[in-house]
Amino acid sequence: MAAVVCVYAGLVLLSLGLVSLLRPLRFLGISSRRRAALVLVSGPLLVAIGGSLPAREVRIDSPRSRLDEFAPVYQFSERHALHVNAAPDRVFRATRAVTADEILLFRTLTWIRRFGRPGPESIMAAPEHVPLIDVATRTSFLLLAEERDREIVIGTLVIAPAGFRARERPTPEDLKRLEEPGFAKVAMNFRIEPDGRGGSDLSTETRVFATDPTSRRQFAAYWRVIYPGSALIRHMWLRAIRLRAEGSPPSTTSGASGSESENEPEAVGYRREAPAGQRTDALQEVGPENFLHVVDVGDRGLR
Repeated sequence: MAAVVCVYAGLVLLSLGLVSLLRPLRFLGISSRRRAALVLVSGPLLVAIGGSLPAREVRIDSPRSRLDEFAPVYQFSERHALHVNAAPDRVFRATRAVTADEILLFRTLTWIRRFGRPGPESIMAAPEHVPLIDVATRTSFLLLAEERDREIVIGTLVIAPAGFRARERPTPEDLKRLEEPGFAKVAMNFRIEPDGRGGSDLSTETRVFATDPTSRRQFAAYWRVIYPGSALIRHMWLRAIRLRAEGSPPSTTSGASGSESENEPEAVGYRREAPAGQRTDALQEVGPENFLHVVDVGDRGLR
């Protein structure tokens, strides 16, 4: 966090220096253009310092979640949480069903992050009316693990050596075991914990592990610039899940046998998952094209 503050303090100083060269901002103590030039020079210097600060490595000795299994070691992370007044099964269905258009500012922030460039379908350019988790796992992410009503874990690569090609059909274990130099891999989860009062505690955590010092420095510079936007997206993503989970319950219909269906409509791509508590790690028909080519750091991941 200190590195992120350092980077953005430098960007602020850079902006103030540029403005003060045109008209000194005396109310900020920048009383002359010479002083403005000093402020201007100090800005990039502070950005460079923030971008080059070493990232501390964290190790999880006793895994307590599926995310811990796939990302027990990492240098970069962010975690966000909120409470939902809904049972875990409803929160899980909402997590599975929420779309990009339900996430406040998602379109705006992802447009800025890709510099307004159009592109093929991805989590950064999600189509309408399609659950964002489905968009991720059918384009650039692998479904690493899923435990119904409790946790979903997805992952991808954000840095890979030039010319890297994966095996014919990659699996979650391939990503877990990948430790060769030149890579940075990310794992992200949504985890639901019952609060004992009929509600749920919902959290999302993102962890990034760079396999060598060069990749770590490369990703650090990127991470410390995009972190505020990334954090805002994740917070709004949780908020969208809460709004959906706490909204009016899905309509139910009775068949000839009298059974009720509480799954989300097929129109938004919801799929019936494994029974509650049952773990699944199988890759869901994600072809090798999703695990081959890294186009932009943090944008489309495995392609």
